[in-house]
Amino acid sequence: MNQHDIVIIGSGAAGLTAAISLAEKHKVLVLAKGDLKSGSTAWAQGGIAAVLDAGDTFENHINDTMVAGAGLNRRNAVEHVIENAPAAIERLIDMGVPFNKEAEHLHLTREGGHSHRRIVHVDDATGWAVQAALLKTAEENPNITLLPHQTAIDLITGKHEARYSGSGRVWGVYALNEKSGKVEAHIGRATILASGGAGRCYLFSTAPRGATGDGIAMAWRAGGRVSNMEMMQFHPTCLYNLEVKNFLITEAVRGEGGHLKLPPGVAGGGERFMQHFDKERMELAPRDIVARANDHEIKRLGLDYVHLDISHKDPEFVKGHFPNIYEKLITLGIDMTKGPIPVVPAQHYTCGGVLTDMDGRTDLPGLYAAGEVAESGLHGANRLASNSLLECFVFGESAAKHIMDNWDSFDAPPEINPWDESRVSDSDEEVVIKQTWTEIRRFMWNYVGIVRTTKRLERARNRIDLLKQEVEDYYSNFRVTTDLIELRNLLQTSELIVKSALERKESRGLHYTLDYPKMLEEAADTVLVP
Repeated sequence: MNQHDIVIIGSGAAGLTAAISLAEKHKVLVLAKGDLKSGSTAWAQGGIAAVLDAGDTFENHINDTMVAGAGLNRRNAVEHVIENAPAAIERLIDMGVPFNKEAEHLHLTREGGHSHRRIVHVDDATGWAVQAALLKTAEENPNITLLPHQTAIDLITGKHEARYSGSGRVWGVYALNEKSGKVEAHIGRATILASGGAGRCYLFSTAPRGATGDGIAMAWRAGGRVSNMEMMQFHPTCLYNLEVKNFLITEAVRGEGGHLKLPPGVAGGGERFMQHFDKERMELAPRDIVARANDHEIKRLGLDYVHLDISHKDPEFVKGHFPNIYEKLITLGIDMTKGPIPVVPAQHYTCGGVLTDMDGRTDLPGLYAAGEVAESGLHGANRLASNSLLECFVFGESAAKHIMDNWDSFDAPPEINPWDESRVSDSDEEVVIKQTWTEIRRFMWNYVGIVRTTKRLERARNRIDLLKQEVEDYYSNFRVTTDLIELRNLLQTSELIVKSALERKESRGLHYTLDYPKMLEEAADTVLVP
């Protein structure tokens, strides 16, 4: 048994932000699946949205967020995040994040859906710089224990107490130590889920390998509600390359003047097409609109990809703003200063998740959630570009503050049963896991993707029903591995996405169905109860 004051599951922006604040007074354990830098934070290219320009206002940013979210956002959450954004940027600067500057001021870029320039960034690798700064700060704090290569299996609740209390209280998590192969109980008075999203439910995704919906699935199994799981964001511009399948071409390329065009060899080849989908905003429309436009043109013309072209801009401007993307593309034989980039839509962000309040609290006492794993009310039906890292900082801080302010009300953990090691046999059927994983990701892409129908969703549900018993039997009879744990969570999260999509009888934001193409007058969350 490993006991700490607080257990945090996830070592990205939300988890480390919370850990750094909590460590002022408490002993904190941060668990990472894989390497400490392997989460989504380090992959973020674009930047962080904040009102820092004299001509901008909080109300402008709030309005842009609500418009992108198709009115499904909870306004109090939107206000909370946006009004705390400048302070979050200041904390990052104090930690040493080297944001780009222009003269003496922060350089602000603009991205789709934003009415003003308000994106602070570190070239086109903001997430990497933020992750490095947070990790350095955490590593230097003696009250923070960082434990990599731990795969969370299930939350520890009342049913795991040596003397069963019947409560739904969360006391930490059982996690597989990948190096020892043993399952360990990590116990704390409070637990924070900061485990990221569920992008790997889909065949094409910009998410890292570990984004398998672990936190969402664990909270659901423990009795927590989830909300708006049908709102899965697809980024309009992922590089089309048969070898490199998840390299994102940041929103900022369009924000700095990149044009979407049809490739040569088809009717209208070489011409822009966004005017047919959003005449006023063109390439700067919100992501759901641009992703559907790209998907429509690819399917209409039988294309493999469309083109994103910024070669009309000065080459030094392009290389200066997007050095990492430029270098990566050069290695693949693409010079973005001289010609277009082939792009396709790909799953990018999980807007739904574990339902939380303004303090990051879930339904389960002792359990908090922050970042992509949570549905805080910020994103609504579609996340506005560069609001994701911002949510991590603000809600990571909010969860930490609530825990510290209410620490005296948290009971000491009871005696917890160790993990049941009776399932000691190793499987010789690893191919089953790989095959099922591939099957899920393929039918989710085909049936629960950018454009949906009730029939497609029902097909996906039928396949999930067939696989559930198979996966549960496998899980119950063999020693757990990271692949098996992820498969179980992947299937559970996929089921929640499909169930939520079937319940929404309208098209709103990221959920677009041909059977209900109109948006209802009243925006309502899709809340699932275990």
